[in-house]
Amino acid sequence: MSEARSSSQLSIARLIFLPALLSLAVTILRLVGERAHWSIHWFSTETGGPVPSGMSWLIGITWLALPFGVYFALKLAAAGHGPRRTAKAVGYAFTGLVILLLVYYSFLPRLTVGFPQILIFIWLAMAIPAAIQLLGWPELFKTLLAYGLASRIPVVIVMFFAMRGDWGTHYDFVGMPEQFQMPLWPRFFWLAFFPQLIFWVAFTILMGSLTGSIAFALFGKRSPAEETVQVS
Repeated sequence: MSEARSSSQLSIARLIFLPALLSLAVTILRLVGERAHWSIHWFSTETGGPVPSGMSWLIGITWLALPFGVYFALKLAAAGHGPRRTAKAVGYAFTGLVILLLVYYSFLPRLTVGFPQILIFIWLAMAIPAAIQLLGWPELFKTLLAYGLASRIPVVIVMFFAMRGDWGTHYDFVGMPEQFQMPLWPRFFWLAFFPQLIFWVAFTILMGSLTGSIAFALFGKRSPAEETVQVS
């Protein structure tokens, strides 16, 4: 059993290696570009969010969850690790997206919780829809979780040093309102550590599951069990 578990872990590590390496390269490029004051259109120091703004989001790793979700899904399917039921995988992905939108636009605006405590509810709003993806396609969930951590941990490290050294980049929230200007450790945990490892990893899982399950439904190879059910 331990050998099988080790083999599974190694296969996930191999699967995410190149995407994680590319994400690291993009993170380094973005940091160097902001520190060197390259084109503001591509290397803006303004802190963004999950919704693209301007062109600098292209030199970032957030949107990579979409194509890598497709990549992981098709690779898993080709190796015989597709979802047991395609409709279930797609359904959970869209259900997660609907839950996120409902909470974000209906529940969160009604909360009277102050900053930074409101961030806890924002993290949960992303984490819960991401967690239910485990029910739809467990192998894709685990792969996206591993990739999400591998791509976001370097960002956490960069943000710590950026905050400690006041680098004047989006990694240390330059130019943000006074409420963001906390002492180093509270600022690091509230604005870097937990957001990156909860919100953004969950974002990667949810968005990757959405594009991955759709790609599998369109192009993936069905498992024999699913094909039998469809024929019967």
